[in-house]
Amino acid sequence: MRAIQLIAIAIFGLATSLSTAMALDRAALAELVMPPFSLGEQINERGVYALLNSGGADAGYVFETEPLAPLPGFSGAPINALVVLDLEGKFLDVRLIEHNEPIFVSGLGEAPFHKFFEQYPGLSISSSIVVGTPYGAGSAGSSLVYLDGVTKATASVRIAHESVMAAALVVAREKMQGISTEPPAYPNPDHIESLSWEDLLAQDLVTHKTVSNAEVDAAFAGTLWEDDDPEAHEDPDAPYLDLWIADLGPPSIARALLSADGYAELQNFLAISPDSEPILLIETARHGLVSPDFVRNTAPDWLSAEQGGLPVALRDADILIDLSPDLPEELHDGTVLILRTDRRLGFDPAREWVLNVAAIREHGMFQPETGSITLPVTHATDERFFTRPEVVKPVPPWREALRARQGDMSVLAAFLIGLTGLLLFAQNPLANSAAFTPYRLAILAFVTGFIGWWGQGQLSIVTVLGVLRTAWEGGSFAFLAYDPFSLLLWGFAALGFVLWGRGYFCGWLCPFGALQEFTHHIGRFLRLPRIEPSSTWDTRLKKLKYLILIALIATVFLAPDHVDKAAEVEPFKTAITTFFVREWYYVAYAAIWLLSGMVLFKGFCRYVCPLGAVMAIGGLIRGRDWIERRDECGSPCQLCKVKCSYGAIRKSGAIHYSECFGCLDCVTIHNDPVRCVPLVVAARRQVRQEAAE
Repeated sequence: MRAIQLIAIAIFGLATSLSTAMALDRAALAELVMPPFSLGEQINERGVYALLNSGGADAGYVFETEPLAPLPGFSGAPINALVVLDLEGKFLDVRLIEHNEPIFVSGLGEAPFHKFFEQYPGLSISSSIVVGTPYGAGSAGSSLVYLDGVTKATASVRIAHESVMAAALVVAREKMQGISTEPPAYPNPDHIESLSWEDLLAQDLVTHKTVSNAEVDAAFAGTLWEDDDPEAHEDPDAPYLDLWIADLGPPSIARALLSADGYAELQNFLAISPDSEPILLIETARHGLVSPDFVRNTAPDWLSAEQGGLPVALRDADILIDLSPDLPEELHDGTVLILRTDRRLGFDPAREWVLNVAAIREHGMFQPETGSITLPVTHATDERFFTRPEVVKPVPPWREALRARQGDMSVLAAFLIGLTGLLLFAQNPLANSAAFTPYRLAILAFVTGFIGWWGQGQLSIVTVLGVLRTAWEGGSFAFLAYDPFSLLLWGFAALGFVLWGRGYFCGWLCPFGALQEFTHHIGRFLRLPRIEPSSTWDTRLKKLKYLILIALIATVFLAPDHVDKAAEVEPFKTAITTFFVREWYYVAYAAIWLLSGMVLFKGFCRYVCPLGAVMAIGGLIRGRDWIERRDECGSPCQLCKVKCSYGAIRKSGAIHYSECFGCLDCVTIHNDPVRCVPLVVAARRQVRQEAAE
């Protein structure tokens, strides 16, 4: 055993470099960007590229998640995805590039993982996006957006989601400084107050902006269009723009500005478009707000908006506009328009924003040249009219995963505590029971059904290899927290090292090991012949699992991209994780080991299992010899050795704990006055002594 440890340490020392997934070069990345967009120039050293629209203008950002958020997956390697964001922080595309998640590589297949990423387009990084299922009724102000997970792979998709969001927010903070990463405010329907026109003006709930002809002339001075507005020259003091702006989202403001019919029309619109924020514009001067070519229900060509330095999409709401009769008459005679913008795209109506009004002039009679200047108007609506969804503060992934499986975790914890107590404090009563075998099989059935197939708690060498790789690279072990169910099993397995060695997990908690034990009993029921290697070959074959473990460790450092395939030496994924729903050769491999168990007792566990090798090494810290022995054990009595199906008892009668599975068969013999030879001899001697007396 010490030699094997030294070999493993040597492999660690000889591995001087690790292969990590390389970022795609520009040509490969460009092929992944879907038309009409194209890839622009790289804009930082972390692999962030500009996204260009069909006209060559900046439209967003393109990047891979691994360079920005290299969160390790269950293989120890990060999940790398392509992310395309627009300038407002909305996902345009998210696609999987590379990963080594075992459950998808050779378990469920790649399709479910790719489909998971298809849920992102259209969502905003401003949203609180979680993986799971919403409970209870949602509300219009809910800040949670749910992504459907992948059954049997929740931990992996949580890691993938964390990678996407972490990378996107890195870009947002660096390149989109004005974007709000908090849910926007929305009108509070319960806030009602009576407001007059004078109240609206006094409280700055209506913004008034006037620009004279002279001011516009001054803005065009020195340009080709400085003399192309005779009306402005004739009456320089007259208003060119006389604009009023109000947010109609708050009901109190809408009631003060619209007639009863107009308010009802607005509410009908908001009922079918609850995420829209309606903006009222009234213009009483000569600008007119829209061009002669304007089409209703489209974006106005002379108006645009921005907030926090980022554009805000505006569109005509196409609502019948009927102002309140209490408004000044001049407003009724002006150009009235209700625009809408979408709060889901990041617009926050409770924050200051800017309406940009374009002043247009044309020069020339035929094919005139068009020039424009921008007249900015700033507006803000008081916070009291709005409410904000409670910000869902990010919780550690382990807590989110624990909350999602708290029922299963409670059952598992109760079972593990009960089993540990039973084996620790009631080992002899359990082994002495006439129903010991049914009790043991019932426990193993629970392990197979609940821990294995239901809870997906089959521990695997994949986790061990992932930990080794992460430790070597100096990465984070946070990936373990994404599967608290298995982590709890690992914790009790480690406790078992101290109390029982390998036997606690391998003999009582391994679902695949339990399946092999069931096939053994089926073989005995069918009276099939039993194959058992000689003592010499049994000893030799038991070393094979350590050689396989060493080979897997070497693969981690020398060919990390092939670790997931090499780990298929374990049939656990086929038999437990995927319920045998895989390619035929995986199913055949698992079936061979299970069927062989009818004639060769737990051959995989004894000779091949690399996880069993890890458990045996971990069992070296065992602090006690927990199986009682007598002086006569081994000489002259060899019954326990002969009956031990694992070959874990030496000729001397001593227990070889590195190969002991804790089945308690030898304990039942040791305590049985009918089968234990020393007890039988002692009983006969006692009878003779009593007869002699």
